[in-house]
Amino acid sequence: MKRTQVGYTCRIMQGDLGDYRPPHDLKLSVVIPAYNEARTLAETVRRVRAVPLRTEIIVVDDGSTDATPEILRGLAGDDLIVLRHERNQGKGAALRNGFQRASGAIVIIQDADLEYDPREYVRLIGPIVEGAADVVYGSRFVSSSPHRVLYYWHRVANSIVTTLSNICTGLNLTDVETCYKVFRREVLAAIGPALRERGFGIDPELTAKVTRGKYRVYEIGISYFGRTYEEGKKITFRDALRVVWCIFRYWMRD
Repeated sequence: MKRTQVGYTCRIMQGDLGDYRPPHDLKLSVVIPAYNEARTLAETVRRVRAVPLRTEIIVVDDGSTDATPEILRGLAGDDLIVLRHERNQGKGAALRNGFQRASGAIVIIQDADLEYDPREYVRLIGPIVEGAADVVYGSRFVSSSPHRVLYYWHRVANSIVTTLSNICTGLNLTDVETCYKVFRREVLAAIGPALRERGFGIDPELTAKVTRGKYRVYEIGISYFGRTYEEGKKITFRDALRVVWCIFRYWMRD
């Protein structure tokens, strides 16, 4: 994981990762927090399993009250680890639990709602596999790939949150709230025990701790198939306020 190929680095700079092929023995841990995702969870797992990589799928059922537990039982396999919270604790708590169980060389976060396409994995892990990066963010806002057009004020809020985070961390990210965050497992081993957030505030907390650790961060443009609140979208204005508070909290605290 520490090798750097000059040819690959040039392709990063040119934005050409379409022909990249990862090592056949690489193990990728996919951590999926799930809360009442019965409608989309089975298809999410199917798409992850279809990726041409050796994957370990860790689904954290965060206290679902719908058919999510039954669906997970029907998805059982050697590649699937299911963790269960008896009550809903939040995305951050689910991720922290999942990170602790991850054994792959690289760990990626995957939502269970079909907004993000697992076919992006091969491109996202490339900079880490070849030694150019420690952490990769998949940005919804620097890509020519398909994007569903939805909420204007969500885009404004995301821009404000990302700008505030960048002011505090000194990074120049375009999408701090993206689901697709990819880590070398050693990075999570170092920062994981210090993670505290239980909800959506986990995103700025992860970014703050990655920055403090002076890890190398890359962004790669991704597609995005957003859903409406009627289709199950969960983040709210209250969550956005919590995220802003967490940006300043972890900037000052760390």
